[in-house]
Amino acid sequence: MKSKPIIIVAGEPNSIFFEIFFKSIRLKKYKSPLILICCVNRLKQQMKELNFKKSLRLIELNNLKKINLDNKKINIINVNLKLSKTYIKKCFDIAFKLIRDDFTNKLLNGPINKKKFLDKKYLGVTEYVAKRFGQNKIAMLIYNKKLSVCPLTTHLPLKLVAKRVTRKLIEEKIIIINNFFIKYLGFKPKIGVTGLNPHCESILKFNEDDKIISLAIKSSKRKRYKVEGPLPADTIFLKNNRKNYDVILGMYHDQVLAPIKTLYEYDAINITMGLPFLRVSPDHGPNEKMVGKNLSNPLSMTKALNFLDQR
Repeated sequence: MKSKPIIIVAGEPNSIFFEIFFKSIRLKKYKSPLILICCVNRLKQQMKELNFKKSLRLIELNNLKKINLDNKKINIINVNLKLSKTYIKKCFDIAFKLIRDDFTNKLLNGPINKKKFLDKKYLGVTEYVAKRFGQNKIAMLIYNKKLSVCPLTTHLPLKLVAKRVTRKLIEEKIIIINNFFIKYLGFKPKIGVTGLNPHCESILKFNEDDKIISLAIKSSKRKRYKVEGPLPADTIFLKNNRKNYDVILGMYHDQVLAPIKTLYEYDAINITMGLPFLRVSPDHGPNEKMVGKNLSNPLSMTKALNFLDQR
């Protein structure tokens, strides 16, 4: 059966997206047709600046299902960049329509400046996409074949984290991780859960590691999930410790993202688990300072395309 297309929302117009996209399609031929939603004028500008040559194929949304798609040319659905603040939203709107119409179940978005696009209305793009599909039980997975991580709370100010650490939320994330791995990766994952406090200890009377996290783990174990913890965050990423797990569930964003990026740098992708389709993105930001320099590492983009192409 022919692979479903990968819909690609280019994301931030002033970013390294086009550079890493060009490098990725130079490196490999993908069996899934790639459909890029972006401003064609911006694309042509970047092709010229980066000396990238490939024929373009402009596609009208209404005729998309009638076309025999391939990757001999770059397939583009044009969105006028002059729409300003609504440009990225318009790109997402088109992608979401194609998903709802069952044209595809694969979405990749390029790096996005969250501060400008989300305007403090969402914690991140993960939450934005989930909200557009009415999904509340979702989780962020930073995926690497050797080891992945999932933050219990995402882009939340640190002073608010402790209030969000609940038994219900921990158990919910464990279920989401388990179901995603079984469905898309074909196995039941071993999950290590970090504590919230240093060394899983606290000088305070109320200790979240004992009163919340431990109870959530015990409950999940009774339900036959492969889960252990709470584990001290300062040692769980040591070589002989991390090899025991497929996923490490941490209590907040940088508790697990800082170590995973240190270990694997660009060899990881961002996946939103819990959606009725696959949504991935490169695990880095727009990096406006590098635009046009042709020095950016395309590995995360290539891994994101590969992940979708294999499914």
